[in-house]
Amino acid sequence: MQVTPSGNPVVVSPRATPDDSLDGKQNILGLDRAELKDAIAAIGVPERQVRMRTSQVWHWVYHRGVSSFDDMLNVSKDVRAKLADHFIIKRPEIVEAQYSNDGTRKYLIRFADGNEAETVYIPEEDRGTLCISSQVGCTLNCKFCHTGTMKLVRNLTAAEIVAQLMIARDDLGEWENPTEGRRVTNIVMMGMGEPLYNFDNVKKALEIVMDEEGIQLSRRRITLSTSGVVPHMERCGREIGVNLAVSLHAVNDDVRTDIMPINKKYSVDQVLAACANYPGAHNARRITFEYAMLKGVNDSDQDARDLVRMIRKYKLPAKVNLIPFNPWPGTDYECSEWDQIQRFSDIVYEGGISAPIRTPRGRDIMAACGQLKSASEKKSKAELAREAAAVAAANQSDASHQGAPHHTSTGLT
Repeated sequence: MQVTPSGNPVVVSPRATPDDSLDGKQNILGLDRAELKDAIAAIGVPERQVRMRTSQVWHWVYHRGVSSFDDMLNVSKDVRAKLADHFIIKRPEIVEAQYSNDGTRKYLIRFADGNEAETVYIPEEDRGTLCISSQVGCTLNCKFCHTGTMKLVRNLTAAEIVAQLMIARDDLGEWENPTEGRRVTNIVMMGMGEPLYNFDNVKKALEIVMDEEGIQLSRRRITLSTSGVVPHMERCGREIGVNLAVSLHAVNDDVRTDIMPINKKYSVDQVLAACANYPGAHNARRITFEYAMLKGVNDSDQDARDLVRMIRKYKLPAKVNLIPFNPWPGTDYECSEWDQIQRFSDIVYEGGISAPIRTPRGRDIMAACGQLKSASEKKSKAELAREAAAVAAANQSDASHQGAPHHTSTGLT
């Protein structure tokens, strides 16, 4: 077993392969209620039972977390058999799971087509937050973000988004008492990708998560983070109704455009105006601005004062999360000095705006988003190179020793 620098275990599961185990059956994990009802009706369940069976299966899949129809004890045996003949309840594979000495857990998840994304669980005294990905890679290319170094491969489906929560709850042992003693109390759509560029799948997934007969997570405990996709921000508040976080990271267009190319399309003022119009935002439900502290880039006293001025200008019910930058291999940026981060926070607080400093988490397990996936890709290429070299060497040895007696020193038997 591998260990982190602090001596904690790093659990590595066998590498997953593309999903070829469905045997023609439909995976119902990720279906919404209407889709599940249609699927159950289509396999010949009597029409008068379809609504009831849909409610039962929904409860077992999303409230109890079962992965076998045999566990659905209030469903008749003949219906269970029919369900098992046509459907499967299957999570994606965990390629790698790492556990930090601070309680942070990070999962590298491989989907049916072999693509991978990351999910991170962060425990705190009063909550347990799961950071979920919405895309494989990202198209935004923010310079300080490790995921920004990866090309966008595709959007995740609603099923793949929901499955990240299911996998975390599996690992945390939450299904025995699904509504008591939760360890995942909050969700943040802050993982790999831009959620608002995958709006429909994110919306569908969060509606499943919020369903009162399923996972039952309140929309007040769900936050969607965007880099400022202005046209979809109001729609998010109106159609999904979750909390909004905005990756701001700079207070003027020159700096923000340099580190976040999306600012060429949607300026700082346009983003803040969209925040001012976000449905449901008020003092009890503030908009969160994410602000990565980058040494010599965005961390001056004047930056802090300008941040206060801008928030006041748009009369925003807001708080600012100051994030000590988590360096990753190859980055051009450094984390701001701790004294300057504290000074920046004090200036914003003095301006009447909450500005907590986020405690760095999971640094011993590459918890900056995208690091584990990047390491996996490098590992895969190295493994392939070693395997190819081994095959070539074996073939060469075979060719040069054809007919050799077994007792010669060939290394072969």
